[in-house]
Amino acid sequence: MGLTITEKIMARASGRETVRPGELVWVNVDMAMMQDSGGPRRIANHLEHLNASVWNPDNITIVSDHFVPPSNETEARIQAITRAWVKKYGIKKFHEFEGICHIVPIEKGYVRPGILMVGGDSHSCTGGAMGAMVVALGSTDMLGVVVTGKTWLRVPETIKIVWEGKLPPGTYAKDMVLANLKQLGTAGATYKVLEFTGDTVRNLPLDERIILTNMSIEMGAKTGIIEPDETVLKYMEEKKVEFNPVYSDPDAEYSRILVCEAEELEPLVACPHSPDNVAAAASLSGVSVDQAYIGGCTGGKYHDLATAAGILKGQKVAAGTRLLVAPASQKVLQRALADGVLETLLNAGATLLPPACGPCGGLSMGVLSDGERCISSTNRNFRGRMGSSDSEVYLGSAATVAASSVTGRITDPREFIRS
Repeated sequence: MGLTITEKIMARASGRETVRPGELVWVNVDMAMMQDSGGPRRIANHLEHLNASVWNPDNITIVSDHFVPPSNETEARIQAITRAWVKKYGIKKFHEFEGICHIVPIEKGYVRPGILMVGGDSHSCTGGAMGAMVVALGSTDMLGVVVTGKTWLRVPETIKIVWEGKLPPGTYAKDMVLANLKQLGTAGATYKVLEFTGDTVRNLPLDERIILTNMSIEMGAKTGIIEPDETVLKYMEEKKVEFNPVYSDPDAEYSRILVCEAEELEPLVACPHSPDNVAAAASLSGVSVDQAYIGGCTGGKYHDLATAAGILKGQKVAAGTRLLVAPASQKVLQRALADGVLETLLNAGATLLPPACGPCGGLSMGVLSDGERCISSTNRNFRGRMGSSDSEVYLGSAATVAASSVTGRITDPREFIRS
């Protein structure tokens, strides 16, 4: 029996020829990522108590994104702790004010096809879009990785999700993953891998593929992954780093195979208070919104901003609705500035926020008050996620968010698609 891409990565990382689902294996970690919220401030004292150091500073990256810029003394102190820690242990891959921890490592070429990477954030599975196995760890397990370069994992089963056909106008990867969430629910892939494939996926740009792997965790998955094709290989060649892509065998075994038809897809929205509470955007046209948010690791990439600009060109944000835009990284911001995308968004009435996590997790500018309603391109809409526990968050594509900001109500973006 052949192996999936994930099983091949785990076999290589554990020094074995093969692994099978259910086995417990010790693996060598190729790269570890931490952010400011769950990183150095959580492990620094324990590291000193153990009188230990880091196993390899070159294989650790720290990205400050949750509390930047700091909005109070506590957050400023967290940033100071982070800066001191990376200096003490010689961490050169430190990125502050550069963007979100799931996007910057991809931009820098740290997430390479075929590697096993761990991240100190639940959406670390984002990196699976590069053909890497990237899993999230809590701070205790991350401490072990930082000291030894190893961790243990149970080999997960894999669900193969095959998307076939051409996406209809007005639909995007966000609609694809919301459709899968509606199928599987928030626990339907618990401790499994979601392997996305099919011609629909292969025709997606990298920015869109990231949405599929990023939101795998919302289905309970251990991680999401997409085999590296020409799009990814070309992207990596430009980074001028070594990488070793691997692929699933034709006779690999899957616990389940889902075949989805892209032609049947329509713009979708996840309603409060769960990402799997999915309905057609057109069916929610009577739902007014106070805030529209385009940002986060899921929805603040260049493709998201450019898609929103296509909807908003020549339009104005509705009175009584505020549109906030937070690029996922400084690189995204600079590109959007250079080609006029940012100008279009601002001319429509958008307010620009820093490239950071911000409102997505209710961390800084843009939090919701009691009774407010937001349509967001982010990945979670749990009660209180973006502020008050009495607020409501709806999730949609950047196009759906942009269209809704113009009408002041949840709107099917096809109403604004120009032929």
